[in-house]
Amino acid sequence: MVNRVTRPAPYPSGPPAPGMVMPQPQQYAPAQPYGGYPAPVMVQPGMPGQPPPQAAPAGAPQAGGWMSIPQGIPNCPPGLEYLTSIDQLLVHQKVELLEAFTGFETANKYTVKNTLGQKVYWAVEDTDCCTRNCCGPARPFDMKVLDYYQNEVLHFNRPLRCSSCCFPCCLQTLEVSAPPGNVIGTVEQNWSIFTPQFSIKDQSGNTVLRIEGPFCTFSICGDVEFKVVATNGNQVGKISKQWSGFAREAFTDSDHFGINFPMDLDVRVKATLLGCLFLIDYMFFEKSGNKEQDRPGMF
Repeated sequence: MVNRVTRPAPYPSGPPAPGMVMPQPQQYAPAQPYGGYPAPVMVQPGMPGQPPPQAAPAGAPQAGGWMSIPQGIPNCPPGLEYLTSIDQLLVHQKVELLEAFTGFETANKYTVKNTLGQKVYWAVEDTDCCTRNCCGPARPFDMKVLDYYQNEVLHFNRPLRCSSCCFPCCLQTLEVSAPPGNVIGTVEQNWSIFTPQFSIKDQSGNTVLRIEGPFCTFSICGDVEFKVVATNGNQVGKISKQWSGFAREAFTDSDHFGINFPMDLDVRVKATLLGCLFLIDYMFFEKSGNKEQDRPGMF
């Protein structure tokens, strides 16, 4: 006797009525285990080869209080589009409690904002512990500048140089790259005894702006201003170390800075001026073991 398996009729209750939709059997994505879920797509916004994320409306901040990136800017290094619509930046250094209480040098971290208080960049020093604590403010460093998507859009490199004005052949320099590896400008210290002097140069080595500092860089209940001067001698902006309160000034080296420049200035020059701000911070306002480095002139 042969046992036969009786299969249920395709329509147990009879043929479906006209217009009636029958449920479909459960489907699973190809190459997925039975009963599993498709794996999430692990792609960070802004990664190479991926479509750019939807930009927020003009003027609207991104999540977390970040400035929205301007769109459709031709001939602009990636990530520097923010600088096209800005004529002023505020740079706030993060307070490091370990450094404030012990004098142990930690890597500097900065938040770069626009005048509306929206974040534009996040900058972090990339150095080792030995370099920070042995060389102090004169230390060489690499500074990574990141945007909202954690992409490195700017890179500042300061080599180890002598910090004394008695050695004019070995003055301070800083190289600016955007994107990293593509040099767009340099900052070079000019020999001077009485006041700080710097040249802002483009990628071809031509001087486009000069920085003229004050004779005294002591910050006593007021701002310390470094003039941004065009090649014709006219002042077109300034870099200022802002007074941030007695407690913050006395017990930390976490400073506030501001920088002004013309709106129509090339974004590469604006980025180089931002690098000059960081170099000025290390040279004149960075403490060593909680000891002030402010001094008259270049002595």
